[in-house]
Amino acid sequence: MPLPGSLIESLARHLSDHRGEHVDIEQAIALPGGDINDAYRLDTDAGPFFVKVNAADRFPNLFQAEADGLQRLRDTNTVRVPAVIAIGEDHDDSYLLLEHIPEAPRTAAFPERLGRALADLHRNTWDRFGLERDNWIGTLKQLNTPGTDWAPFLITRRLEPLIRKAVDRKRLGAGDALRAERLYRMLPTFFPEEAPALLHGDLWHGNVLCDTEGTPVLIDPAVYYGHREMDLAMCRLFGGFEEPFFAAYDEAWPLAEGWQARVDVCNLYPLLVHANLFGGAYVQKVQDMLRRFS
Repeated sequence: MPLPGSLIESLARHLSDHRGEHVDIEQAIALPGGDINDAYRLDTDAGPFFVKVNAADRFPNLFQAEADGLQRLRDTNTVRVPAVIAIGEDHDDSYLLLEHIPEAPRTAAFPERLGRALADLHRNTWDRFGLERDNWIGTLKQLNTPGTDWAPFLITRRLEPLIRKAVDRKRLGAGDALRAERLYRMLPTFFPEEAPALLHGDLWHGNVLCDTEGTPVLIDPAVYYGHREMDLAMCRLFGGFEEPFFAAYDEAWPLAEGWQARVDVCNLYPLLVHANLFGGAYVQKVQDMLRRFS
């Protein structure tokens, strides 16, 4: 769908302010693959830029939360993310204007570089689990009210709300909720004690790019401070991460003993997200996991 002329004018003003010179947008090219937002490459006389667009009343503060997450990752100086240029609204549209990062094929060194960068990112810590603000994972609100202990945070901010939502939507039943309660009782002694780590929060292979210098780029975060095994587990959930990536991470910062047994518990959260959003096979995976752990 073409961008409205008034939105093009707003974006051109932001780009002109950003560059300190007048910028003309020559064309806006719709990009494929956006499940939530419409995405466009803006070809301008100052080079390409990238913009996401959505209905302003559809997901309130979605782009503000994404911009906040990108900036938090960027401020660590550990991994490349697109620079945020502007957030705003034009009539019924909200938008997030970003740096455009051209993609390139992954080099042989890319997995190791990504593994080391992620370990460096995870060394950024806070005194609590969570975040000062809620944000989004996909189109679901992600609750981040801070807590001092990981297991209660995982239960009350991640698992319980999505189990309840899935039951309300009749995708899970009362028996599934009971099995989840049994799982909650084992979690306080299940995870090794670690300081909260700054997480990307939605680390599947589609949110990792390679730029023209072979540098890893992370996009579309759902950041919070959590147990670092959450990011590593999700990397295994849908595939796309080569073994050299995991080896490089392990060399930089090994996981605590027994991490293999915790992968599925960590991945219960993203599976619940998918079960609520898409149903189908994801519901069966959640149910199978709850039976196994209860």
